This record gives sequence, C-alpha cells and structure tokens, in this order.
Amino acid sequence: MSSQSRSVRVEATASGALAGHFEAMASPCEVLVDGADASMLRGLTEQVAEEVWRIERHWSRYLPGNVVDCINRADGQPVEVDEETGRFLDYAARLWDISDGLFDITSGVLRRAFHFDGSDRLPSAEAVKALLPLVGWDKVQWQSPMLQLLPGMQIDFGGIGKEYAVDRACAIAASASGLPVLVNCGGDLASSAPRADGKPWMVGIDVQGMDVDAPVIALHRGGIASSGDVHRYLMKDGVRYPHVLDPRTGWPVTGGPRVVTVAAGSCTEAGVLSTLALLHGAKAEQFLNEFAAEAKVIW
Repeated sequence: MSSQSRSVRVEATASGALAGHFEAMASPCEVLVDGADASMLRGLTEQVAEEVWRIERHWSRYLPGNVVDCINRADGQPVEVDEETGRFLDYAARLWDISDGLFDITSGVLRRAFHFDGSDRLPSAEAVKALLPLVGWDKVQWQSPMLQLLPGMQIDFGGIGKEYAVDRACAIAASASGLPVLVNCGGDLASSAPRADGKPWMVGIDVQGMDVDAPVIALHRGGIASSGDVHRYLMKDGVRYPHVLDPRTGWPVTGGPRVVTVAAGSCTEAGVLSTLALLHGAKAEQFLNEFAAEAKVIW
C-alpha cells in the first residue's frame, strides 16, 4: 500500500452531506457520521482508516511478514498465532462445521488454477484435482494458539476479513462520537444506529454492467454485504463461472444468482450469508429463506 493511499480526506457528497474517504483492501472506503462537522469527521475517518489498515496489515494474504504469510509459508510446521487470529480461526472452524464444509478458509489455494479475468480459460480437470488434497479444514490441526497445515496448504480470510474490519471500524467511530455512523468499504458496510432523525440509511446496491435497476436496502443498524460475479468470472461455451468456488469439488458453482446482497445483524454475518448463498447456486434463495435473511437476489 502506497503512502498516498494511506491518506484520508473529507468531501461533500452529491446531496451536500460530508463524507470521509480513504482506500483499503483494494476498495474505496467511506465514512458517514450524522451530526459531525468537517473537523470531527476527519478525526473519526482517521480512526476508522487506522483500524481497517491494521486488520489489512495483519491478515492480508498479499502482504509479506504478517501472520497469514507466516502460516502459508510454514510448509507443514506448526505456527503460534496471536489471540485475535485465534478467535478468528475458531470462528472459521465453526463456519466450516455448520456449512458442511462449504465455507472453508483453506480453499484459496484453488486460485493457482483459476484466474477470473472474464476470459474462457478454464483450468483442466486434472489441474483442479491435483489441488484438492490441499483443501479442507478437516486436514488442519488447530488447538489454540497453535495451527498446523499440511505442506502446501494455505489459509485466506477472504469473505470475512474485510467484513470484520468494517464492523470493528464502525464500532470504534460510534463509541468515539456518540453519533450515528455508517462505514462502507467497497460495498460491505455497517451502521451503528439509524440516522439522527430516526430514518434508516438508504443503501444502493452496485449493479454496474447489469441491465437491471439498482435495488435499495433501508438499513437501520447492522451490516450489509454482497457477493457476486459482476467483476470476476469466466465464460466458456455460454456458461458463466463465478469466482466463488465449492471447496469440496474445487469448481465454481454455476446456475446461481449474479449478485446476492444480505442485510444482517453485522457486516460479518451478512458476508457469510451472501457467500454461502452463492455457493448454494440455484438454491440460493431457498438457503436465504431458511435463515429468514433479508436479502436482494439478482439473477
């Protein structure tokens, strides 16, 4: 991350309201605080950005030297992790268990075969099959604080890491200000409370590149997260292959919705539900109905 991208700024939105801005996790991020003036908003945006950047430094799979990098380079040796990472690994283990293996933080190694660049370059069945022995939380030895993977295995907190950062950052700004806060990192967002007038935050869903009207969700408090294949997919023989991979087969789940957006009690919960809905393919809406999740599904 460059020094330039670590800056924060406060600007007026199209409606005239003030918003704090910064970049993190390859996403534009925005902070809205109902009732804050420019000086207060800048200070709160700096606190929000510092927390999101901290978590990015700690868990990004792209940054060398952090705990995820140490785990992924351990080559079969046990690694002792910090308390926060340990809690997150416990959470990932529960998600793997309750999803019957659909949500698996070891599935990222499949990216060695797939490059979701919109092309028709599907990997061979042999290439995917060769990676499957490196996928599966059930192959991991985890007894906090020690984690041991098989040689060649990796972990990746994608799907929950950014959402956790959004929840943390929103809570910090709300505690510091006592005002209603909305934090948005690339479409994953959290709200601490309704707006000062008691009305919800009106959140539009990104449908860029799709011939549909943008749905809007009214959010009083909690989180919203979206999963979809709008920007990352492969297209082969008329079949669209989304970037979300079934860790049990190693292949994308086809026949599902283009975008799933979920509102839940937290951004982290919303992110899990939206990802799992995509992994249920054509049964995405049935899955969401079973959880009574408030969701917008675009096919």
